[in-house]
This record gives sequence, C-alpha cells and structure tokens, in this order.
Amino acid sequence: MTAPIEVSGSEGEAQPDAVLAGVDRKAIQGRSLGQIAWLRLKRDKVAIAGGIVVLILIVLSLPGVTGLVVGWFGSPPNEFHQNLVDATLGGPTKPLGGMSGDHIFGVEPINGRDLFSRVLYGARVSLLIGVLATLVSVVIGTVMGITAGYFGGWVDTLIARTMDVFLAFPLVLFAISLVGVIPNSLAGLEGNNLRIAILVFIIGFFNWPYIGRIIRGQTMSLREREFVDAARSMGARNSYILFKEILPNLVAPILVYSTLLIPTNILFEAALSFLGVGINPPDPSWGGMLSQATELYSVAPHFVIVPGLAIFVTVLAFNLFGDGLRDALDPRAR
Repeated sequence: MTAPIEVSGSEGEAQPDAVLAGVDRKAIQGRSLGQIAWLRLKRDKVAIAGGIVVLILIVLSLPGVTGLVVGWFGSPPNEFHQNLVDATLGGPTKPLGGMSGDHIFGVEPINGRDLFSRVLYGARVSLLIGVLATLVSVVIGTVMGITAGYFGGWVDTLIARTMDVFLAFPLVLFAISLVGVIPNSLAGLEGNNLRIAILVFIIGFFNWPYIGRIIRGQTMSLREREFVDAARSMGARNSYILFKEILPNLVAPILVYSTLLIPTNILFEAALSFLGVGINPPDPSWGGMLSQATELYSVAPHFVIVPGLAIFVTVLAFNLFGDGLRDALDPRAR
C-alpha cells in the first residue's frame, strides 16, 4: 500500500489575496441591468447622436432658454421686418432667403418675420403636444394592456374589442371636425392653449391601443413566469402582482415605445396644423409654417426647407434614439 499524500495547509488552502494579486477589483465588479444597458447604448454612436439632438431640442424649448437664445441669434417671432422684404415680389431682398448675422435662418416672405425664432418657438409647441399626448397614451395603454393580459377571459375580450374600435376610428376626420367646433374658451382655457389641450386629448386618447396591444402581449407572457407563480403561492393579491411584479418588468418596452411614439405624435400635430385645425396664427407651428409656405415657395423656397428640415431632423433623432434604446434594453430584439 502506498502512503496517502499529505497536503500541507499552506499548499492546499486557497489564497484569495495571492490569486487576485495585481487584479483590479473594480474591473470585475457586478453591474446592474441599467448599467449594462447604458454600456450597450454608449457603443451605439448613431443612437447617442440622436439622443444629443433630442436633448438639445428639449433644452432650447424651455421657456427661459428659448427667449434667451432668440435674443442672441434672432428677433421676436411676431416682429415684422418690412425693410428686408421686396415690396413688389414679396420675397426677401437679401440672397439665401435673407440669411444674415441677425437672421441666421433668413426671414419669411411678405412680412419679414425671423425664421429662426419661429422654428424655435414652433419646436416648443410640437414637443409639448408630442410628449403630453404620448404620456396620455402610455398611461391609458399600460393600464388597459396589463389588465387585459393578466386577467384574460371576458376582461381581455372586452378590452381587445375596444382596441379594435379605436384602431378603426377615423382619427384625422374626427380631429378636424372636433377642433373646428370648439368654443373660444372652455374650462378656463382659451385660444391656442385650449387648442393644445384638445390636440393632446385627441392624439393621446385615440392612440393608446397601439401601446396597449404591446403591453397586453408582454403581460400574457409574464403572468406565466415562475416569480408570478411564487407570488401567488405566498398569497399576494392581484394588485400587488400587477404593480410590484409585472409592471417593473414592463418598464423597458414602455420606455422604448414612448420614444418611438413621440415623433409620430409630432408628425400628427404638424399635419393638423398644416390642414388649418392646429395652432392658430400668429403663434408659430411647424405645420402652419409649411401650410403658408406652399403658396410662397416660388418666391422664397427656403420658407419650405427650414420648417421641413426641423420636422425631419426632430423625427429622425427620436427614431434613431428609440431604435438604439430598444437594442440596448433588449438585445434579442435586434
């Protein structure tokens, strides 16, 4: 028989400090899901560029910042400059649409209003309506979707058929007819403030089924997961399971779809303003500026290009950021 091999304590015991000598402990530190998603998002340069543009637009649309920037690079949005417009043709007298150090985007034909300030103030209206309408859609769609997906049965059938009705509703025609008959004042609001509130209600209330269907499908998948069964076995109420177990797992799709819904709502508001049922002049809006430009594009083509580019850049930036955010939060969806 051979003698057993004896292992001394110094050789057989693990030596953590010796093994990890020279290793940066911070480099192997665990990361949360949010940190992992942020690292993925940072690697997507296109999404980061879109996010920077979105952030710049939001900052420039803040009430104090807008007035400050307009004071530096332009003039008030409703201030006329007849001396910069040809009295016969109606177009700007200076080349490139009247672009200069005082009017970096040029001036409008006929009245000579500063295009830069009007685009900037129009961005405030578009972002305000787009964000608030998205918030309304997300709140209603999340509540209805998570209720239908979790309870199922007749509740799911009723909410699903309601979604079908809303999706089949002629929203544009309804918006045109409703905005056209609203009074001058209602519930303490008047003028364009009332129109903004009506547009937020119409766009947000009738668009919730889109996010509702997504949340419904995600909830139907989550309700079969083990952590939900564990919560039920411990006697948790439905309200606890919905808001403490399922809803936190829906934050990612809600956030992603919100960033993709905002540009859609911005386009819808611009379309309504283009048709004359959005923001009333003289307050600026991108759709209203394009509507006026259709009659003057032969005299001043820049009057079409500037607000058109503003809409294009804003919608593109939101879409790029939303796509990158989706890939960062759910890499399997690529």
